[in-house]
Amino acid sequence: MTSAISIEELLIWNDESATFWKASFDANPALLQLPCGIDDAPNVQELVRHIWMAELRWAQRVAGLSVVPREELPTGPLEALLSLHEKAANIFRTLIDDPTQDWDGTLKLEYDWVPAHARIASRRKMAAHAIFHSQRHWAQLATLVRVAGFPSDFLGDLIFSQALL
Repeated sequence: MTSAISIEELLIWNDESATFWKASFDANPALLQLPCGIDDAPNVQELVRHIWMAELRWAQRVAGLSVVPREELPTGPLEALLSLHEKAANIFRTLIDDPTQDWDGTLKLEYDWVPAHARIASRRKMAAHAIFHSQRHWAQLATLVRVAGFPSDFLGDLIFSQALL
């Protein structure tokens, strides 16, 4: 057994979070309209869009696919946003299932929002970033929801995940 946590295990953890939040929003749709302010999102639905849109766009980068422009991605409803997560997960799983993938191969990010020192990164690092980006925002959302008076019961820490022992 290795001491490293795999991208595959992180994807399972990420799916658990997506499943939790989708069920929470289905049970209480008013959560989606809560004012937010995280990553300039005016409400929770826009934050969810940001989370799942980023997953898809990072997956496309890692896979060498064309990155769909932000304005071409759905703004809602929730099912359409969830499909962004599902597409990203499918792209990552396809890559993981292919033993010929070079996860240490690097890609260059030519975006103004990426600092110059971070513009070359391995595909493995980008995949992990996509997942940790989502998890960070889910944790922020859990706090926002609790502060707004809604119990979230979100156990998003990796220690609570079924992804690994």
